[in-house]
Amino acid sequence: MADRRQHWENVYRGKAADQVGWFQPHAASSLRLIENNAGKDAHIIDVGGGASVLVDDLLDAGYRNLTVLDLAESALEASRTRLGARAKSVQWVVADITRAELPAARYDVWHDRAVFHFLTDPADRARYVAQVLASVKPGGHVIVAAFGPGGPLQCSGLDVVRYAPDSLHAEFGAPFRLLGHETEIHHTPTGREQEFVYCYCVRI
Repeated sequence: MADRRQHWENVYRGKAADQVGWFQPHAASSLRLIENNAGKDAHIIDVGGGASVLVDDLLDAGYRNLTVLDLAESALEASRTRLGARAKSVQWVVADITRAELPAARYDVWHDRAVFHFLTDPADRARYVAQVLASVKPGGHVIVAAFGPGGPLQCSGLDVVRYAPDSLHAEFGAPFRLLGHETEIHHTPTGREQEFVYCYCVRI
C-alpha cells in the first residue's frame, strides 16, 4: 500500500492537476448521473476524487454532504486550494479505498471514476466491493466508471483492467441491481481518446 500511495503522490507532485490524463474541466457525465439519482441532501462519496473538479460541480449544484477520498494527500490538497473557503464544507479522507474505515450505511451515492480499473488483484476488487456493501445505504446508488474494451492497457505507468458493462457489473454481483450504463470518450489534455464505461446501480 505504501508503494501505491507513493506512486500517486509522485504523479500529483510531478504534474499540474489539469495535466494528468484523466483531467476533466467539468465532470459532466458524473454530475448528470448523480443529479438524476440523488436529491440535494444526499450523502455522496467521491472515491479517488483527488484533484477532480466533480466536488466543485456538486457544490455549485447545491450538494453539501460531500466526502472526497483519495490515496494521495497532494491530490486532495490541490482540490482544497482550488476551492478556497468552500473546502471547509467538504469532508476530506486520505486512505486506500480497499482498506479505509468508512461509516456503515452512510452514503446515498458512491461515485468512482477511474479507481476501480486500477485494481488488478481480484482480492483488492473483493475488498472494494465489500466497502461499497458496508457503507452505501440500501436503496443507495453506485456509479462506477472504468476503462472500456477500447480503453488503454495502462494508465500512469500502471496496468489496468478494461471492462464491458456486463463484466463491470458482474464484479459487484447480485446485491446491486444494474439501472443502466453508457460509454464516454474522454479526451486527455494531450489530445488522446480514451473509452470509459459508466455503470450505475442501486444497492439492494
